[in-house]
Amino acid sequence: MALRVLVVDDSILFRKTITDAISGIPNVEIVGTAANGRIALSRIKSLKPDMLTLDLEMPEMNGLELLEAIKNEGIVVGVVLLSCLTVRGGDLTMKGLELGAFDYIAKPEGFTPAENTITIRKSLEPIFRAYTQQKDIRGVLRGKPAPPPLFRPRAPLAAPTLSSPSFPAPTGKRSEVVAIGISTGGPRALTDVLIALPANLGVPLFVVQHMPAFFTASLANNLNSRCAFRVKEAENGESVVANTAYIAPGGKQMRVALATDGTGKVIRITDDPPENNCRPSVDHLFRSIAHHYLGRATGVIMTGMGNDGVVGLKLMKRNGALVIAQNEATCVVYGMPKAAVDAGVVDFIVPLERIAGEIMKSLGAA
Repeated sequence: MALRVLVVDDSILFRKTITDAISGIPNVEIVGTAANGRIALSRIKSLKPDMLTLDLEMPEMNGLELLEAIKNEGIVVGVVLLSCLTVRGGDLTMKGLELGAFDYIAKPEGFTPAENTITIRKSLEPIFRAYTQQKDIRGVLRGKPAPPPLFRPRAPLAAPTLSSPSFPAPTGKRSEVVAIGISTGGPRALTDVLIALPANLGVPLFVVQHMPAFFTASLANNLNSRCAFRVKEAENGESVVANTAYIAPGGKQMRVALATDGTGKVIRITDDPPENNCRPSVDHLFRSIAHHYLGRATGVIMTGMGNDGVVGLKLMKRNGALVIAQNEATCVVYGMPKAAVDAGVVDFIVPLERIAGEIMKSLGAA
């Protein structure tokens, strides 16, 4: 069976653009559209879609109100938020993810309808694939046979190698920094990890989450309200201090540099070019961590598409860092962690719920 999708957006133009985009994805079926949340709620009950694409700002019943109604009524449906590239759009997206949305994409702006269609299709296809895989797993756990895969399955993975002769083992020294790279499915996974960490980390923590401008500030503010330690969007030139998590600003590159006194460290936020088509880039951050925390760093690579972070992790490993990867079963997209595992730079592959514990062990906690 195809993945059944309902498109919810108050804009006729965007409903058509999203519908055209989804129509080009194999094994996905559009079952209907809705111009606001109230209509959508009725059509969810009658059409029983597997997934929604959901605009957040709509008349009568907006996206957040629809998510609350879905939650209150116990309706099982995946939701992909479509968010505007504004501060308000970022704030609404974080609230939507808290209410149970599966993932989000940014609404493209300033392009032709044809370009927007291609952009949306490329963003939605891996999310649909990931949701389909999770849906099949839930069916198996309920004792139902999994249907034939809607998407071409990945080739079976060889048993992971947790260390490679090409890279030295971790130095065993207590880490003095934690650096996390994360992308698709990241906000929810990152929240799960950071809220499980204590206030007295004793080290700084750096995060590159692939996100556009405006969204990273909303992410940082949301995490700061929920974590035991301070979380903030990083600023150029600020001094690095312990017990603080620094989120790389969307659309910028972030790295660590020596302070003018030659001993302390500061953050540099730049307009350096994208790496791996990403800005912020995990590789950009990880390289600076490798240079400034020789043998005293913990690298964490989590859910996301592509291979951003692998080059930086190789350098970190050569300098004696410890590397933790999220396992396939708990990733929304097993891309970045898989690339790191395949490169032989990973020391521990663990499920999402164990990442915080492994981080604390690397910091010397019992």
